[in-house]
Amino acid sequence: METVNALGRRKSAIARIYVNEGKGKIVVNNRAFEEYFPLQQTQNIIQQPLTIAEAGNKYDITVNLKGGGTTGQAEALRLALARAMVKINPETREALKAVKLLTRDPREVERKKAGRPGARKRFQFSKR
Repeated sequence: METVNALGRRKSAIARIYVNEGKGKIVVNNRAFEEYFPLQQTQNIIQQPLTIAEAGNKYDITVNLKGGGTTGQAEALRLALARAMVKINPETREALKAVKLLTRDPREVERKKAGRPGARKRFQFSKR
């Protein structure tokens, strides 16, 4: 099997992954997966596509992450992994699609407007 690459985005985070056959090692920005994402919750988010596609220890995954925070990066990585699993084995598409792992979350941060303290917030109104 040659290298399979995929891209995932969420908020302002971008995840580029490269999947090779191996023993299930995940390397994120030249660091171990558990070291980069210490919270168990984010680790579970990332491993969702692997458990659904039943590819837990079959592939070595190298990840380049840029932008965003930990949650955005974790969800971008989840989307990239789901897309890579479909490239490797197209039969997993229905299972991943049923759990909505192949849909990119389009929500972005709304920009701050001029003359206001935030995107929608207004300064306190004073009658007198």
